[in-house]
Amino acid sequence: MADKIIALVDGSMYSASVCDHAAWIAQRTGAPVEVLHVLGRREGAETSDLSGSIRLGARTALLEELAALDSQRAKLVAHRGRAILEDARALLEAAGVTEITTRLRHGDIVETVAEVEHEARVILIGKRGEAADFAKGHLGSNLERIVRACHKPVFVAARAFRPIEKVLLAYDGGTSAMKAVDHIARSPLFVGLRVHVVTVGTATPEAKKGLEDARALLAAAGIQAETDVVTGQPESALGKLVDEAGFDMVVMGAYGHSRIRSLIIGSTTTEMVRSCKVPVVLLR
Repeated sequence: MADKIIALVDGSMYSASVCDHAAWIAQRTGAPVEVLHVLGRREGAETSDLSGSIRLGARTALLEELAALDSQRAKLVAHRGRAILEDARALLEAAGVTEITTRLRHGDIVETVAEVEHEARVILIGKRGEAADFAKGHLGSNLERIVRACHKPVFVAARAFRPIEKVLLAYDGGTSAMKAVDHIARSPLFVGLRVHVVTVGTATPEAKKGLEDARALLAAAGIQAETDVVTGQPESALGKLVDEAGFDMVVMGAYGHSRIRSLIIGSTTTEMVRSCKVPVVLLR
């Protein structure tokens, strides 16, 4: 059943935040949580030949020793992965989540997400901070790849969880922006939250109509949303609005037909997510 909250944990400082956000979503939606840790293909096996041009007898012995070390390393990496999953389970249980499964997978993280996303209502991933987790292989380095590839909502957790009450929906009138409105209207996650639908640009009749259509769709679902048009460049204007107006979460389409498109699809995807100090939910 495509109803799981799939939470990706990698043992980085964001894993606890991912679990806290997963627990929050689970409590509001009643959905089960699956915690997923992916071991990269290069983790646990070193395939390069370190023996050089040693004479045959010594070389054979060294290769056997290296093979034994590779095997031991693979076991340690897998053991660490299981420990990460058990830590995540403990955090979720402490937060009151009762339906929890864990999964350890080998392979490319984006390919793994593509394989399991049909089971998910949302994919949770941590975002990398400005001075943390720059090591290759951490989830932050794969953030844009996952956003581009995933067909389900991608919930990008901030560094630490804080109560979520006020939501900013960045709306540009595009297909994925309308999908974001529809997602909010249909999901029990947003019931009782304060939603503001905001367009960045100028208050043209078309922009105002788009906002009114979005507001009406949300109102039909019982969500009383406020609308606004703010001027400026989307990245800086949205980030400033989040800080100054005290928003707790941003929802936006991952594809659009305006300036927001270049933010989310271009090379600055990660920068856009990083510039907001709150969780960002992306829909394509």
